[in-house]
Amino acid sequence: MWFLGLGLLLLVLKLQGIAPVADWPWWGVLVPFGLAAAWWSWADFSGYTKRKAVEKENDRKQARIDRQRDALGMGPKRRK
Repeated sequence: MWFLGLGLLLLVLKLQGIAPVADWPWWGVLVPFGLAAAWWSWADFSGYTKRKAVEKENDRKQARIDRQRDALGMGPKRRK
């Protein structure tokens, strides 16, 4: 996501003619878009995206369980 934001920023600066980006070649301005595509391809291929989605869902599930325990007055589960 950072690469996409950087690419959009550089693109706007290039189109507006703001220095020093206005003097750069077009390939230098478009490189972050290629890096973003490479990152997303790697993330999908390696399973990183799915792993992060599962972690987020597990965290939400645990937070819901903790809220329900607190509402019942049981407090968080203690591990030995």
